[in-house]
Amino acid sequence: MLRCFFNVKQNRIKMLSSCKMFKSHIHTNIILYLFLCTGAVATKVSPVEKETPIEKLKSELLSVTSSNEWDEKAGFDINENESTVSITVVGASGDLAKKKIFPALFALYYEGCLPKHFTVYGYARSKMTDAELRNMVSKTLTCRIDKRENCGEKMEEFLKRCFYHSGQYDSEENFAQLDKKLKEHEGGKVSNRLFYLSIPPNIFIDAVKCASSSASSGNGWTRVIVEKPFGRDSDSSAALTKALKQYLTEDQIFRIDHYLGKELVENLSVLRFSNLIFEPLWSRQYIRNVQLIFSEDFGTEGRGGYFDHYGIIRDIMQNHLLQILALFAMETPVSLDAEDIRNEKVKVLRSMRPLQLEDVVIGQYKSHSKGGVTYPAYTDDKTVPKDSLTPTFAAAALFIDNARWDGVPFLMKAGKALHNKRAEIRVQFRHVPGNLYNRNFGTDLDQATNELVIRVQPDEAIYLKINNKVPGLGMRLDCSNLNLHYAARYSKEIPDAYERLLLDAIEGERRLFIRSDELDAAWSLFTPVLAELEEKKIMPEYYPYGSRGPVGAHYLAARYNVRWGDLGLDQSA
Repeated sequence: MLRCFFNVKQNRIKMLSSCKMFKSHIHTNIILYLFLCTGAVATKVSPVEKETPIEKLKSELLSVTSSNEWDEKAGFDINENESTVSITVVGASGDLAKKKIFPALFALYYEGCLPKHFTVYGYARSKMTDAELRNMVSKTLTCRIDKRENCGEKMEEFLKRCFYHSGQYDSEENFAQLDKKLKEHEGGKVSNRLFYLSIPPNIFIDAVKCASSSASSGNGWTRVIVEKPFGRDSDSSAALTKALKQYLTEDQIFRIDHYLGKELVENLSVLRFSNLIFEPLWSRQYIRNVQLIFSEDFGTEGRGGYFDHYGIIRDIMQNHLLQILALFAMETPVSLDAEDIRNEKVKVLRSMRPLQLEDVVIGQYKSHSKGGVTYPAYTDDKTVPKDSLTPTFAAAALFIDNARWDGVPFLMKAGKALHNKRAEIRVQFRHVPGNLYNRNFGTDLDQATNELVIRVQPDEAIYLKINNKVPGLGMRLDCSNLNLHYAARYSKEIPDAYERLLLDAIEGERRLFIRSDELDAAWSLFTPVLAELEEKKIMPEYYPYGSRGPVGAHYLAARYNVRWGDLGLDQSA
């Protein structure tokens, strides 16, 4: 019964449980609780011949005059009942761990967001000492721009909590050894354990099986973060989910898509549901089309072997862009609870029309020389087969067959080795009916289109394109931007997506993680067209490295009377 007083939800608050004032506060509340439950009055308690255990405890509590005496009589040591979090990065020697996970954990520690008692363990097959791990990790740590005064001291403190254990991913014995080391650091406290699988998907199941059977928590929670890709199609994804659920419950599985942790993606629901001017416009009545654009200005660069097995559709569109689409298009959830939000996302995905081959354009970048520099083709990568047909670019038109979005094209475009690096959502509104100023824009009405642009990266911003009169005696119109530029508006540095998602996993917040039925619905949209592309060996359209991509993408957009919004990028963009 007493445990309920200490079952405090971890909401980024440091619990000062060791101070006497806190103990005294708990003591007072327990006595008050017993008074309320029994109607007791604070008078001298007479002994009872046959006291029940709860009556005996109540009698002793009422007679205690100091918090120290209460601790002894109740047999309760607050320090022994504190919890600790052990974070194990499985695949600690890999690039993702070095470049993203360890820096994100340090940033959380630097900002005071990690629990008071935590330990970070690296686990991989590479032979390494604790000192060698710390040296490797230290090279990638950086401090927040606005709090750099104690950077060195914080780094040292964080690195002292980092340890390493070498082992095979399929060895229960090695994970049992890890468990023993974790227990030594946990010191008898309630142990909560988080495993981050920063490893190839073909060894997910082995690692989960061993961690679950040999290194899971005995008295706290155990959670596992799983990195994409979550399979290659519906069947392989379902098989992976089924295998994971042999050892974990759905609540223990945190499927991470780091794009959901981006500041501007998380701001989508705030922008829409807390601003009256947007919500009434968020439908087919006012929106002409929605564009989700992802571009990188570099090629595969050493990842060719991995990328060739998946391609741009699986790597970017089926997860990152589709997740953003679901968040953008969902109905108002009942609450901000994780399950309510994910329920609405699933409804969107299940309402979407199956993707047809004629609504997809694929491309692959070829070698190109510019300014005396020759850029390689995709197949120049030594890890890529010379006859590879894997697309490095794809554009697609998708439709949501529900009352809100019926007939509105959602156009996706993603590619590597393009002219710039950016990820953005562009919402193009319908033309003003009977516009009095049409003659000022000539025949190209698209120039007069209002457009809301949410730039996810880089240089985060939200801006609205409006038509405005240019100052002067004449009537000359201009397209101007109402611009919220994050760097200019907010002095605080924007956290990395991995920081937010790691913190959410530690706190058990699942809102930004992908549920199994959500994953099934996403794969069902793309699996048929992916199979058709591979079975028919569709040739990709070649485009020069550093260009705007295949011409076919523009024809696809034109078929739905749409012009890609990133063609004539505005000055503020």
